[in-house]
Amino acid sequence: MIAVLVLSVGAVVGVTAHVRCVDAAREAARLAARGDDGRASRAVAEVGPPGASSTVSRDGETVTVRVRAPVALLPGLTVSAVAVAAVEPGTGP
Repeated sequence: MIAVLVLSVGAVVGVTAHVRCVDAAREAARLAARGDDGRASRAVAEVGPPGASSTVSRDGETVTVRVRAPVALLPGLTVSAVAVAAVEPGTGP
């Protein structure tokens, strides 16, 4: 019974971390598409789960942000999310 409870709590924590990664990636992609990479990295730190890291890549007219974070209660498990946004006109390369 305790094992089921621990696994259930771990699953909820994992899903919550994933949702926070999705939110952080989306927000960071939107900011990076505007040319504000500094605020994009701060958004990942503020919106993402603890320990989240991100990478930003640009490919022509799009910006891709990948956010990864370890799951606190499930050692060895990492959740991630990817968001893509169109580069806004006038923001430069």
